[in-house]
Amino acid sequence: MAKDIITKIKENLEEGEELAADLVEDGIELVEKGLEKGEEVIEEIIEGKKDSKKKSSLKKSAELESTKEEPTLEEKKKKLLEKVEKLKKKVDEIKSEDLKEKVKLKKKADMLIPLEEYVKSGIYIGTRVVTPNMRPFVYRRRADGLAIFNTDLIDEKIKESSEFLAKFAPDQIIIVCKRQAGWKAVEMFSKITGIRIFTKKYPAGILTNTALPDFFENELTVIADAWLDKNALKDTLNAKKKVLMFCDTNNYSKGADQIIIGNNKSTKSLGVIFYLLTREYCKIRGITANLPELDWWMEE
Repeated sequence: MAKDIITKIKENLEEGEELAADLVEDGIELVEKGLEKGEEVIEEIIEGKKDSKKKSSLKKSAELESTKEEPTLEEKKKKLLEKVEKLKKKVDEIKSEDLKEKVKLKKKADMLIPLEEYVKSGIYIGTRVVTPNMRPFVYRRRADGLAIFNTDLIDEKIKESSEFLAKFAPDQIIIVCKRQAGWKAVEMFSKITGIRIFTKKYPAGILTNTALPDFFENELTVIADAWLDKNALKDTLNAKKKVLMFCDTNNYSKGADQIIIGNNKSTKSLGVIFYLLTREYCKIRGITANLPELDWWMEE
């Protein structure tokens, strides 16, 4: 009897397990179907909201097109003027750039010699020392510390100095250049123009001491380097005569009536300066001469 009861209970448990399993499967299926349906519903709601927003935005735009007031004539004029002003600014910017380029090209065209020749001669290369007098003419410093002159200003100063020099007759001028690098060029300058020069030695006092047998009076002294040619500069200032001075970045221009800026230490640079002074002096004073080409003046 007990065995039958146990057997019956086992059968009922097995049936219960099967039923439970079926119920679980059916429940999972229902849940999955419910989730799918829920997702569809949510998507429909989202799409509906999007459509609603689009419709609302479109509706507002459509309404605005019909209800907005037409701008007055003054408002239209104001907007038109604003557009014109903007276009004008753009045109002015373009014109400004064009003008800058034209000025740059004109400067190059107006130079005494092509910019490339100035660069080749090294006339723009100064020293590591820059005096207060020369600071306004310095463009920048190189990585090695050497100061660089502005080539436009070099050209400008040579032009001014040529005109200044041409105001004096050859017998009123002396040139003093103790630096050997300039001897060849200054001798050719003297040969062509007839201007008296002192190279290896300047006899101190010849401009101030009337007792000296070689005393003479001049109106202008050209000084190649105030440090080397200080005696000639001192005599000229004591005699209250004019001074044209070559100035490197380490020179002081005190006492000079006119200066030429540039490298006054190299053969090429000094050659360029004397070549241009010779050419311009002859041109202004109407002196006919066979002037050697620039390359000759820059030869070592």
